[in-house]
Amino acid sequence: MNRISWLAVPDEQSAHEGVQKLWAKAEANLGFVPNVFRAQALNGEAFLAWWNDFNTLVNRDGHLSPLERELIGVTVSSVNRCVYCAVSHGAALREYSGDPAWADTVAVNWRHAALTERQAALCAFAEKLTRTPADMTERDLTPLRAAGLNDHEILEATQVTGMFNMTNRVSSALGFTPNAEYHTRNR
Repeated sequence: MNRISWLAVPDEQSAHEGVQKLWAKAEANLGFVPNVFRAQALNGEAFLAWWNDFNTLVNRDGHLSPLERELIGVTVSSVNRCVYCAVSHGAALREYSGDPAWADTVAVNWRHAALTERQAALCAFAEKLTRTPADMTERDLTPLRAAGLNDHEILEATQVTGMFNMTNRVSSALGFTPNAEYHTRNR
């Protein structure tokens, strides 16, 4: 059986109208509907609220580059061992970097990837915030500042890290399966 979630997944006819529109937009832009869109559509209003926040933090222009936001997402997803997000955002990191081997190395262990000082600082920060949030202190911002990040970028890095942690937990708790397209995308 090819399931994308351990919960029920609505079909197009029973999905919330706003969700149907988002699915159509994804199909037009990506050529497929991400399984995370289908799996979370069971609670349409909550899914659309999540998507609005996720889209704002990860997909729109911000203070960090798209590559940096995906680098954080892949690092967090790797630490959390979230299959769905590591695979889907690994594909995005391959796209933004143009270097599949580098992106795959980040997805397994960012410390083995050739990173700039700024990228390494972002990964270390995201990893610590993911693993031991109660241990965070003001000193944890020092490497970010030393690598040239300003307060806007640090706040965005923190928000992106938090969003991926929440999304990883939902995806892992409910067994979300990545679309097959993600495995071959941008290779």
